[in-house]
Amino acid sequence: MAIASTPALENDRQNLIALIKDEAVFHGDFTLSSGKKATYYVDMRKLTLDHRAAPAIGRIMADLIADIDGVVAVGGLTLGADPIANAVMHATASSEKPLDAFVVRKEPKDHGRGRQIEGAEVEGKRVVVLEDTSTTGQSALKAVEALRKAGAEVVAVAVIVDRLTGAQAAIEAEGLEWRAAIDLGDLGLDPQ
Repeated sequence: MAIASTPALENDRQNLIALIKDEAVFHGDFTLSSGKKATYYVDMRKLTLDHRAAPAIGRIMADLIADIDGVVAVGGLTLGADPIANAVMHATASSEKPLDAFVVRKEPKDHGRGRQIEGAEVEGKRVVVLEDTSTTGQSALKAVEALRKAGAEVVAVAVIVDRLTGAQAAIEAEGLEWRAAIDLGDLGLDPQ
C-alpha cells in the first residue's frame, strides 16, 4: 500500500479507492489477460476514462513516481496505459517536472513510419511504464521490451491497482522498480 505524499493526494487516493470499490470491481467468473481465472475483475478502464477519476489518477500516479530522478515520459502498452499516461501528462504539465506521454503498440505499424512507440521520443530517455492493473506483469514487460529495443532506459513500472499475484516479482526480476498506488487490501479483496 502506498500513501500519497500530501493530505490532498491521500484524499484523492481514498476517493479513488471508494470509486473503484463502488464502480470498478465486478464479481463473477473471469479470465484475465494473463489467462488466469478469477472470481472478481477490477475494470480500471471504467475509471481511467471517467471524468471523476482521471484527474485524481493523474495526480496520484505522478506523485507515485515523483522521486524517480530524470524521468521525462510515461506510458505503456495500449490500451490500458493510454488514459493513465495522458492523465499524468496533464497533471504535470504546469509543474516543475512536466512529463510527456507515449503509447506502445502491441506490434509496429505496417504503414506510415512503421513505429511501435508513438508520442514522446524515448531513445536515450528515462521512462516509466504505467499500467491500470497487473496480474503477472506480462503486459508491462511487453512494453518494457519494446521501449528497450527503441533505446529507452526504463526505470520503473507503476500500476494503479496491484492484484498481488506475482507482477511485482516479474518486474523486479527484470531489474526494474515496482510502484503501486493501491493494492487489493485497500479494496477489501483477497489475491487469487
